[in-house]
Amino acid sequence: MNTNRLSKAIEDVLNEQVTKEANAAQIYLSYAVWADSQGYAGIANLLFRHSGEERNHMMKVIEYIQERGGKAKISALSAPPKDPKNLQECFEKIFQHEVDNTTAIYEIVNLSQEEKDWATWNFGQWFVKEQIEEETLVLDLLDKLKLAGGPKASSESLLYLDSKIGDQEDDADLARDAEVDNP
Repeated sequence: MNTNRLSKAIEDVLNEQVTKEANAAQIYLSYAVWADSQGYAGIANLLFRHSGEERNHMMKVIEYIQERGGKAKISALSAPPKDPKNLQECFEKIFQHEVDNTTAIYEIVNLSQEEKDWATWNFGQWFVKEQIEEETLVLDLLDKLKLAGGPKASSESLLYLDSKIGDQEDDADLARDAEVDNP
């Protein structure tokens, strides 16, 4: 008896997401090592933690595939991108990566809606919210860097920024959680 509750197309796109999440972990790990080698211990700490978070996302997708009777596939990973030239480029590359990942999540949600696979659609909503947080977090990093002087920031500004980023939470405040008393 076939107990797989996922269509082949859904199982395939979810397995593609497993690889994307694993590659994301490698990207964050690579940038964390770069940041640490540049003396940005706080930024490296944030990026190391995000590498682990991406692995957790990968595990969520693997577990979901397996729970629905499918078979998760583990694929080879791509080499991480080359080191950024500066902090601005690092944050911009991370932002572009997150936008690309958001597009992939939307593909999963769109396909699940087309197929009326409401279990996968519901599962995908957690990732939609997560991507809003991820993009917001990186945009906040870019805004903070811009205030510090962007690519021309002074060493003092970068030191202060690094210490603040190292202390910040991994979750971003979202617009949907704002209230009049707590914008």
